[in-house]
Amino acid sequence: MIQFFEKYKRFAGIMIVVSAIIIVLFYRALKPIPVLPIYQPAMVATELVDEELQHIKKYHQIADFSFINQNGKTITQNDYKGFIYVADFFFTTCPTICPIMTDNMVFLQQQLTDIPNVKLLSHTVTPEIDSVPVLKKYALKKGVDDSRWNLVTGEKKEIYSLARASYMVVKTSVDGGPFDMIHTENFVLVDPQGRIRGYYDGTQTEAMQTLLNDIDVLQQELKK
Repeated sequence: MIQFFEKYKRFAGIMIVVSAIIIVLFYRALKPIPVLPIYQPAMVATELVDEELQHIKKYHQIADFSFINQNGKTITQNDYKGFIYVADFFFTTCPTICPIMTDNMVFLQQQLTDIPNVKLLSHTVTPEIDSVPVLKKYALKKGVDDSRWNLVTGEKKEIYSLARASYMVVKTSVDGGPFDMIHTENFVLVDPQGRIRGYYDGTQTEAMQTLLNDIDVLQQELKK
């Protein structure tokens, strides 16, 4: 009897290994691959979305734009075409959430050093104050990498339109003019097709890690 079991011992070991491999392969095949949502205006809080777009449920993309960055260079959607990027809205004299948001953008910049296909884009909501020299001084103070991160200014109407109708991240101010706005703390993750794939609290360290994880998920999606 012992000789019988000895004879099939090696065979049994092989079958156990093969069975384990099959189980792992089945698990991987059945495990859902994470996919980020594609945000549409109908999915975002109405107070942040232009009234004409609040009903839209598909095909939303960031509109074409043209602004001036901290170096006096014209920045358009073509500079971000084919890239993943993170966008936000701020102003250099903001005493509350903006410094925290900028510090977290600096953190992202540091974490993305070895990932060249991800960029950053920050829009001022007070272009009358944040001129090119002001943005340059701010960029130098914060350690902005010009090759990856643009701080942009331009016509307030255009910034307002982009913030409300494309990124959907600002509220209309009742105290100011027709294009006055109250920016939120949101960071926006945009894919190479100009589609919004995530919103993150730019004042929270934990949210930055979630954002970095989602960038990795998006990278994996783009490889397929």
